[in-house]
Amino acid sequence: MNLIANVQGLRKTFNRSNVLNNISFSLHLHETLLITGRNGSGKSTLSKILADLLSPTSGTMIVLPGCDSEERRLHLGFVAPYLQLFEEFTPLEHLELAWRLRGYSSRPSVGTILDEVGLGAVKKKTVRTLSSGMKQRLKYAVALDHRPRLLILDEPMANLDVEGVTMVHKVMSDQTSVGALVVATNNPEEVSKRDHQVDLNEQ
Repeated sequence: MNLIANVQGLRKTFNRSNVLNNISFSLHLHETLLITGRNGSGKSTLSKILADLLSPTSGTMIVLPGCDSEERRLHLGFVAPYLQLFEEFTPLEHLELAWRLRGYSSRPSVGTILDEVGLGAVKKKTVRTLSSGMKQRLKYAVALDHRPRLLILDEPMANLDVEGVTMVHKVMSDQTSVGALVVATNNPEEVSKRDHQVDLNEQ
């Protein structure tokens, strides 16, 4: 199977306190990794490390083998409730910016992904006029527009209504058909299929 991530003995320390201690797992194409644990156990920290937003203190980590840091961003998507959006931008403008930051010189029409996440009707409205649920949907659009090989979701159902939750379940199912999925959540029941689980309460 195609390796997507391999983590061995990962540790993360803040102010001499271990947040993550001796975390090990592997993830392959078409698989789902579930990260669970109580509040403050390090779920978001581990998610950020896998997304290349934080560096581990020690241990070995390979994410998307064969990709350097520049290439990795072309194959990775990340969604979390704490990610910031530009209030004065529209959903369309967010997607244009994301593609430029990923280094693409041209891009396909953005209409499809906004329709998929339920934002087609508000694609030209500024973010400040959108509800919290719509903002969360926009984060999904940005993360999915380049069809990533690895999608990382931290608290994936945050701020979403019933229709939004249904959308996320479809996103999860679609992702494992083409790539790999990591989900960090307080509620393991949100993820019906998991191939591996890291319970941070046990570290």
